[in-house]
Amino acid sequence: TGERLAMKFTVKEVISGDKFIVSPLWEWQAHEGDIVEANGYFAPRISEPGYEEARKKLEGLILLKEVELTNQIKITNGRLLCDVFWGGRNLANFFPEY
Repeated sequence: TGERLAMKFTVKEVISGDKFIVSPLWEWQAHEGDIVEANGYFAPRISEPGYEEARKKLEGLILLKEVELTNQIKITNGRLLCDVFWGGRNLANFFPEY
């Protein structure tokens, strides 16, 4: 388990409907990186229908805005899987369709 972050980061780029790049780098359990995967929903992957719509929706919500990362779960392929809050609400609440 280890320590839990509850830090604020600025979203620099949105990769998909549930993945994005933050600044500064996050640090957790002797790892660091800039890619985050939001926990609580699974947006379509690049080859799946709805991918671009989900990416644009997330971009409209958080691009260049401040998010809070908390409840870290694991690091997979260099991505930190965690709960992501924007405006006091979990990002998963904005994506009920997933």
